[in-house]
Amino acid sequence: MAETHFGFENVPEGEKAGRVKGVFSSVADKYDLMNDVMSAGLHRFWKLFALQIAGARSGERVLDIAGGTGDLASAFRKKVGATGEVWLTDINNAMLSRGRDRLLDEGKLGPLAQCDAEKLPFPDNYFDVVTVAFGLRNMTHKEQALTEMRRVLRPGGRLLVLEFSKVWEPLAPAYDFYSFKVLPWLGQKIANDSDSYRYLAESIRMHPNQETLKGMMEQSGLGRVDYFNLTAGVVALHRGYKI
Repeated sequence: MAETHFGFENVPEGEKAGRVKGVFSSVADKYDLMNDVMSAGLHRFWKLFALQIAGARSGERVLDIAGGTGDLASAFRKKVGATGEVWLTDINNAMLSRGRDRLLDEGKLGPLAQCDAEKLPFPDNYFDVVTVAFGLRNMTHKEQALTEMRRVLRPGGRLLVLEFSKVWEPLAPAYDFYSFKVLPWLGQKIANDSDSYRYLAESIRMHPNQETLKGMMEQSGLGRVDYFNLTAGVVALHRGYKI
């Protein structure tokens, strides 16, 4: 059986999705709090930038893949208004349930689907915007997922991929110390789970860098692909169009 990586560990391809599910089921209750703590609140600005670059307008259709606790979906619903449509999706039931509850509390509940990004249950040429924030690196077959995202975009639609990336080289030693020493410690103290946050640090190192991901998006059939480095490359926002 073919193998893939789960953090730094090689595992059979068929096992990765289940192990990723275990990670996010474990951290779902503390996910938003940990995001704030481990990024010092910067994840909010990264997502706000992605929202602005996406340029969603009133009446448009948006698909948020691996949308987790629903913060991006909530923001997009403000952008597209009552005539628009925003789907919140995630492969993990615990995360999707958190997102559902959040949107319900905010009075913004809309369509949701628990689904695999590699096999999206949507028709061709349907969405104006597709986003995936901090989810692509957890997918087993990233190329297949990108191809599916392109498929469901209408011509002229845009895909936004917000993901951890390769940090500016002079900062790498400090970033490594934070990732492999501080982050698991925070995970243990706040979420009672150091292993899941050690996996997070490892999965970032195994994810394609900025130029490699740009090439993967182009190979999936997207055009005019560019990217923006945020916080010295800790995170990158990639954008591509269906042409």
